[in-house]
Amino acid sequence: MPKASEIKKNVAIEYNGKAYIVKSIDRSVPQGRAGGSLYRMRMYDVVTGNKVDETFKDSDILDFADLVRKPVVFSYIDGDEYVFMDTEDYTPYNLNKDSIADEILFIDESTAGIQVIIVDDVPVALDLPTSVELEVTETDPSIKGGSATSRTKPALLSTGVTVQVPEHISTGDKIKVNVEERKFMGRADTK
Repeated sequence: MPKASEIKKNVAIEYNGKAYIVKSIDRSVPQGRAGGSLYRMRMYDVVTGNKVDETFKDSDILDFADLVRKPVVFSYIDGDEYVFMDTEDYTPYNLNKDSIADEILFIDESTAGIQVIIVDDVPVALDLPTSVELEVTETDPSIKGGSATSRTKPALLSTGVTVQVPEHISTGDKIKVNVEERKFMGRADTK
């Protein structure tokens, strides 16, 4: 059983007899406490989707919920539902747009390495790879001689998310983006 300090984002935990998916974690170290960190976790009930904010001490023991991860690919949008297809047995998994709002910004038809998280036979969340490759659809013109380490400019990507990119990147380029930090990592490998 893990301590609160060992819990990561998109992990399912049992709390007060219910299963929750941890969507965000904020760590704070209050003054005057002898090294004790606090972890404020925003969690969503797997069954109802209700949001719960809870604060744990770093030494609090939590229980993992039983969950299954299945590799999937994005298939299509059906109203407010995003449909993902299991790459092994072709089972479709529907996830509500609101429950995966942060992840949608990094998913297109070519995104590989996506996993759906299933708790009690219900798809509840997505786990994305550390980085994804997306196309720049709109940015200021590239500057000849602009170095990779100089100033940056905003770039709109094919999924609608905007990230800061170096001046030498232009519209149509494929780039690698760190999903967690929403930062430019480099040009995508062209094949």
